[in-house]
Amino acid sequence: LIEETLDLQRVLKRSCKDFDGGYAMAGMLGYGAAFVARDPIGIRPAYYYENDEIVAVASERPAIKVAFGVNFDEIKEIKPGYALIISKDGETEQKEFITPLEKKSCSFERIYFSRGTDPLIYQERKMLGKILVNQVIEAIKGDMKNTVFSFIPNTAETAFLGLIDGLQDHIAAQINKITSIKNYNQKELEPWLNTRIRIEKTVSKDVKLRTFITDDSQRDEMVSQVYDTTEDIIHKNIDTVVVMDDSIVRGTTLEKSILRILDQLGPKHIVVVSSAPQIRYPDCYGIDMSKIKEFVAFRAMLSLLKDRNQEDLLDEVYIKCKESLADPLEEVKENHVKSLYDLFTEDEISTKIAQIVTPKKLNAKVTVVFQNAKNLSKACPNHLGDWYFTGNYPTTGGNKIVNRAFVNFMEGKTVRAY
Repeated sequence: LIEETLDLQRVLKRSCKDFDGGYAMAGMLGYGAAFVARDPIGIRPAYYYENDEIVAVASERPAIKVAFGVNFDEIKEIKPGYALIISKDGETEQKEFITPLEKKSCSFERIYFSRGTDPLIYQERKMLGKILVNQVIEAIKGDMKNTVFSFIPNTAETAFLGLIDGLQDHIAAQINKITSIKNYNQKELEPWLNTRIRIEKTVSKDVKLRTFITDDSQRDEMVSQVYDTTEDIIHKNIDTVVVMDDSIVRGTTLEKSILRILDQLGPKHIVVVSSAPQIRYPDCYGIDMSKIKEFVAFRAMLSLLKDRNQEDLLDEVYIKCKESLADPLEEVKENHVKSLYDLFTEDEISTKIAQIVTPKKLNAKVTVVFQNAKNLSKACPNHLGDWYFTGNYPTTGGNKIVNRAFVNFMEGKTVRAY
């Protein structure tokens, strides 16, 4: 009787109506039916493929493509707020089980965790690098002759390729600008015609070791062991080294390892370029970054407050966050931590981050360049979930988590905020 009459769509409507957050939730029933339900905002990804014999669901398209040897256009996306319901006979149908909301798929998933072999993700990551060209040129003061470009770690390679494409376009644009002038000066043109982008593999990483997801107690030791350098490729005390990174979360890898290693090569200036914006706020939708004090951007903001004798504002925000924890979930409309970041410009925080991650006795000057959130949206137009960077959480649960994370910080608690 259950097998004949059970309505999975109705079951999901009733059981998920109070859920808050991101999920792609799978279930199987004893009589042979199954389902995959995706959150109404589309925070977590979910893709599926079906033929006469199988139905397969995964969080990434390349996994399905490799497993079944199909084309990307044969792989479909489960719509936010819908469940892919698979009957015991193998028939599939997408059915709405919760009202879909404005789509805010996780952008950090695209920047960092997803496989770059997906053609869409590959192009997005290249664009992230290309968009940064003007900021990089400003950081090196236009001196491309004495600048070496590289990337760390391997996951930043695609954004690095985009940066190089953008630099080549910049050179071509300068040449076109000069030659478009009647009776142009050949001497002005020659430096651009002779400009070559210097690309080198400055630092290598052991790809088997992922320091980002390592336990806190082991991370520092691992960071010091996973990187190695390529010698004699830098003109000592003359060259600037520009290294592309996909994101800067804690700053630990820069401070404990990379900057020290690069400094041994003898550059005058090290520019670290992050293809992601400053990570300021915790996540609670599937990527475990919930301890706010670990973010180097947060530490930079605290340091700026101290420099300006405004630390009393921490107590004001603490009181607001503490009070919000007693409110019903649906009433937590505000992320109170944003008011602290709003006191400073992105450049001020970037400059302070550079100071924090620069080890003592480093010879080279250090500059850190970050992507901004608007350009992130341009590069990843279908993945606008940017709460890590902007604090604009798509659910009230997100606001509650960031407020709790700040309370934990102020009270000296080192536990997760969820």
